[in-house]
Amino acid sequence: MYGVTSTVAALALQIDTGAVVARLGGYATNVIGFVLGFVLTYLLGKLVLLPIAHRVLNRRGFDRTVLSLADSVLAALVVVLAISIGFMAAGFPRFLTAVATLGGALALAIGFAAQDLIGNFVAGVFIIKDKPFEVGDWIEWNGNSGRVEDIDLRVSRVRTFDNERVTVPNGELANNAITNPVAYDTLRQKFVFGIGYDDDIDHATDCIIEEADAVDGILSDPAPSVRVTELGDSAVGLQSRFWIDDPDRGDFVRVRSAYVQAVKERFDEEGIDMPYVHRQLTGEVEVLESVADGAVATADPTAVDGDGDGD
Repeated sequence: MYGVTSTVAALALQIDTGAVVARLGGYATNVIGFVLGFVLTYLLGKLVLLPIAHRVLNRRGFDRTVLSLADSVLAALVVVLAISIGFMAAGFPRFLTAVATLGGALALAIGFAAQDLIGNFVAGVFIIKDKPFEVGDWIEWNGNSGRVEDIDLRVSRVRTFDNERVTVPNGELANNAITNPVAYDTLRQKFVFGIGYDDDIDHATDCIIEEADAVDGILSDPAPSVRVTELGDSAVGLQSRFWIDDPDRGDFVRVRSAYVQAVKERFDEEGIDMPYVHRQLTGEVEVLESVADGAVATADPTAVDGDGDGD
């Protein structure tokens, strides 16, 4: 009886040992599958996918900031893809499905919570790619103006001409019209000079053009021109149009100031009037005078004394 019991126990032990070995063998197979799937996918992405993507972005002229961001994003995607392939190779598709579902839900929640932030990042990428302005440019937007000091993926930093720094979300710049006066090599400017109705328009026009030709910084080609643009209440408006090269903000202000001053002094020498609006008020005026007891008396300027002699 004892021998039978020992034999049964030995057989049970062999069965248990075999099951454990089989289970461990299955785990080892899963681990090896995960490692092989992860390593092969990671190396393939790192050595093939990333260099190809980098070359494509380089050929399309993307900025270094975009290239750096693309490298980081693609590297993260390669790691996620390698982990996913590893789990599939290890035979855990259900776990992968659960992780994917959870990741999708988290991504959706984060997307709703940070949609403005994400929008600014996307706008920053397009600003860096499309280059509507660059660092050092003078730009105008929504009534603001200044020189661009820095373009980041989320914000751009602009120094105003009052020496203030403005940090602007890239979404605001991407979704509104931006004027870039220094995008080209030349810039046309306009200024209206008013002359009297009795003055000679042709003579005033000649004076304006001659002074434009004499100012350093105003181009002779295209040549300055003058057009009659308005007939105001007290003056005839002559609009001067002139071009400047290297349209930096400082040069633009300096050149225009020198030009306007030169035309004003020339008009004074030539006796050309620069009238301003005169307004004449008519009607009666009531004057309120305070008396000693605090009462208020009304004085009529047309009133006379009782005998009518004005005394």
